[in-house]
Amino acid sequence: MAFEAYDPENFYDELFLELGKPRSHCADLIRHMIELGMQQLEQQRQTAEIALFKLGVTFNVYNDNQGVEKIFPFDIIPRIIDGDEWSKLERGLKQRIQALNLFLNDVYGEQKIIKDGKIPLEIIHTASGFLKPCLGIKAPAGVWCHITGTDLVRNHDGQWYVLEDNLRSPSGVSYVLENRRVMKSTFPEIFRDMTVKPVDDYPNQLLETLLNLAPPQLPEPMVVLLTPGIYNSAYYEHSFLAQQMGIELVEGRDLVVVDGYLQMRTTKGLKRVDVVYRRIDDNFLDPLAFNPNSLLGIPGLMSVYQQGRVALANAPGTGVADDKVVYAYVPQMIRYYLGEEPILANVPTYLCWRESDRAYVLANLDKLVVKAANEAGGYGMLIGTKSTDVERAEFAAKIKENPRNYIAQPTLSLSRVPTLIDGKVEGRHVDLRPYILHRGHEIYVHPGGLTRVALQKGSLVVNSSQGGGSKDTWILNSTIN
Repeated sequence: MAFEAYDPENFYDELFLELGKPRSHCADLIRHMIELGMQQLEQQRQTAEIALFKLGVTFNVYNDNQGVEKIFPFDIIPRIIDGDEWSKLERGLKQRIQALNLFLNDVYGEQKIIKDGKIPLEIIHTASGFLKPCLGIKAPAGVWCHITGTDLVRNHDGQWYVLEDNLRSPSGVSYVLENRRVMKSTFPEIFRDMTVKPVDDYPNQLLETLLNLAPPQLPEPMVVLLTPGIYNSAYYEHSFLAQQMGIELVEGRDLVVVDGYLQMRTTKGLKRVDVVYRRIDDNFLDPLAFNPNSLLGIPGLMSVYQQGRVALANAPGTGVADDKVVYAYVPQMIRYYLGEEPILANVPTYLCWRESDRAYVLANLDKLVVKAANEAGGYGMLIGTKSTDVERAEFAAKIKENPRNYIAQPTLSLSRVPTLIDGKVEGRHVDLRPYILHRGHEIYVHPGGLTRVALQKGSLVVNSSQGGGSKDTWILNSTIN
C-alpha cells in the first residue's frame, strides 16, 4: 500500500513523522485511507474532481493561450493541524493583524512610526501601495484591514514563518469552503470519526464584518460586492461569496454617485449603498482620485468615502502593507505598537536597498529566493537554487537598477503533505493562507485556511497560476482548556 511505503525523506511532513509512522493526530486519517485502498482512493479523487467541475470551481489565467478558465486542481488527502498548534497560530495572526492595522492608521495619520525612526520615510513613500489621497482619512471604527489572508509556511525544523501579508483583496476562501463540501460528501465516515472544526460559517462571519461597518442607525444597511467582472481571475469567488452572503454582486457601471451618496442602479430606480466589499485594486476604484483611465471604478467614490457616507472593505491604501519591503518591518511594528514580541516570525529577509544586504544578495543569488516588492502569484521571482546563469545575471541587473524593488530570503525547505500523483502517493510542498476578519472590537480567525500545494515534483511554487492546486485543511479540536 502506498501509504505504508510513503517516505517523508528529510522534509517536515504534515502527516508522517517518518517512514510508516503517522503523526499521532493523523493516525485515524491514515488508517481510513489505507483501508480504502489505492483503487478506491483514485475513484474518490475522480468523484471529487467531477463534483468541483459541476460546482464551477474555477480560476482564470491571464495570457494563457489554451483558454481563460481553468478548474482549480484539488487533492483529496487533507492537511491536518493539531488544535493546540492552531491555537498558537491563531494568537500570532491576531497579533500581527492588530499591529498592521495600527500601522495603517498611523502611516495615513500622524506617522509616528516614521518620526520615531522605526521605518524610513522613503520606504513608505516609494511603496506602490501607498496612496497619498488617503492621507488624513479616518477609517470607520479605525479599521483598515477588514479581510486579510496571511501566507504561512513551515520549515524543515517544524517552525512556522509568515511569508507575506495580503491586505488589499485576498482571494481563495471560496476554495476552502467548496473543498470542504466535496470532502464531506466524499469521506463522510472520516468526518464522523474525527473532530474537525467546521468552516462553513465563513460567509456569515464575513457578512457580520461588513454590516459592522455601516452606521448603527441604519435598520437595513445595503451591502454589495464590487467585482471587476467576469474576466477577473477570481470572478468565481466574487459570485460565490455574494450568493452565500445574500448580497448584490455589482460592477462599477452598476454604481453611481448621486446627491452625495453612492447609489446602485436598479429596475426601480437608484438605491443607496452603505458598504462595499471591493474586489478591485485601489488604482481602479475611482478615476477621479487614482487612475483616470479606469473603466472599472466609480467617479466620485473616494469623495463619498472621505465624507463617511460609504464604507469600503478593505480600505483604500491598505496595499502599502502588502509591499514586501514593508513586510520586513512588521516585527518592529508589533514591538512598537503593542510592546510585545512577535508570536510568528518573518522569514529572514535581506533588503536590497541597503548596501550591505545588496552586496550579500548579489554574491549569493544561487542560494536565495529573490522577490519583486509588489509582484504576486509567483511572478517576478527568482529561486536561486533552480536558476540558470542567465536568469541570475538578469536579476542582478534588475537589483542594481532598482534596489528598492527587491528583497531576498533564504530558500526554505517547505513542509510537505502526501499527495495523489498518477495513482501514487508522493510528497508535495505546501503553504497555508488563513483568513482573518477584523471588526474593531474583535478579530476572528477562520479555522484552517487554504492549503496550496505545488503539484510539480520538487517545486516550491504553489500558486494556481503556476500550476499549483489545493487541499482541504483540517483543524482538530484543541486539548487546551
